[in-house]
Amino acid sequence: MQQIMEQAQKMQQQLMTAQQELAAAEVTGSAGGGLVTAVVSGAGELKSMSIDPQAVDPEDTDTLSDLVVAAVRDANRAAQELQAEKMGPLAGALGGAGGPDLGGLGLPGM
Repeated sequence: MQQIMEQAQKMQQQLMTAQQELAAAEVTGSAGGGLVTAVVSGAGELKSMSIDPQAVDPEDTDTLSDLVVAAVRDANRAAQELQAEKMGPLAGALGGAGGPDLGGLGLPGM
């Protein structure tokens, strides 16, 4: 029983460390060949967005909107991959059948 408790404490510490690493990490997504880029934390929080002036056409804001959405989706996909990399081994050790439940890590709509 003592060994199980020690193992659980170790896993809890590893989980906390992985969550801290995710919060500190940043990933970038882009769209339109780099015209729009989004930076997202490993936990899925949008940190910044960059829009090249060439992407701004006052007559066609729909395309710009699509590029922004695509860049954020690309960044969130990269954040999910990072989460799976960091949290996946821990979820398996905790008995998770299909990998970690990442829904609570701030990824809206994912």
